[in-house]
Amino acid sequence: MNGRYIHYGCGLCAPDGWRNFDASPRLRLERVFGLRKLIEGSVGLLFPANARPGDIVQGLPVAEGSASGVYCSHVLEHLPRDDVPRALDNTLRMLRVGGLFRLVLPDLQWRAAQYAEAAERGDPGAADALIEACLLGTRKAPRGLVSRTRSQFGRNAHLWMYDFAAIKMLLERAGFAAIRRCQIGDCQDPMFALVEEADRFSEGGEAELALEAVRPDNRETGQYGRSGRASSEFRDDDVSPA
Repeated sequence: MNGRYIHYGCGLCAPDGWRNFDASPRLRLERVFGLRKLIEGSVGLLFPANARPGDIVQGLPVAEGSASGVYCSHVLEHLPRDDVPRALDNTLRMLRVGGLFRLVLPDLQWRAAQYAEAAERGDPGAADALIEACLLGTRKAPRGLVSRTRSQFGRNAHLWMYDFAAIKMLLERAGFAAIRRCQIGDCQDPMFALVEEADRFSEGGEAELALEAVRPDNRETGQYGRSGRASSEFRDDDVSPA
């Protein structure tokens, strides 16, 4: 393995050879020693042992320019729109020159096209179908403590949606180059085969928005930085292993 490989928003997919981070409150609780034992003895642990707490918007404990590859799948749509440039800037900072960033998001374009077609037919359910397909909005108010807590602190809902032109623009503004649509299994770096899952690249027979981008050698540090901390303040031992 040549260099580090960073996977953020990992969920339950935490392959060996990758440093896997997730911003889930549940993961943070599972990494608190006393609570970990309590959770393990009651409802059971959910996250793999090698998943670490980490928020890409705040910046991950990864040295600048140290990663050969970064991957995220169905993550950016869960962030507030104005946090995405910071997340992409932090992503670029982790990569070495020539390092690859591969990402997957739900594709707004084909969902909108399906809506437009249904609306043209006069389908009264077209609008509801679009909102549900985008995981936007709230159909039922949360009831009960668990549901309210999950609604307040969970990150299941989509906060924004993208098409290729929109996400390409954001990647370019962050400083990425050689941006292209990609498919599962078409990466020149075999490490990505360990982390990419086929069901994340499509939905209902339609291709999702998968892209590959490269850190070029002609960009200085970006607009947002990493939470105002200098790169020298980030050490690989900032996050304790599970």
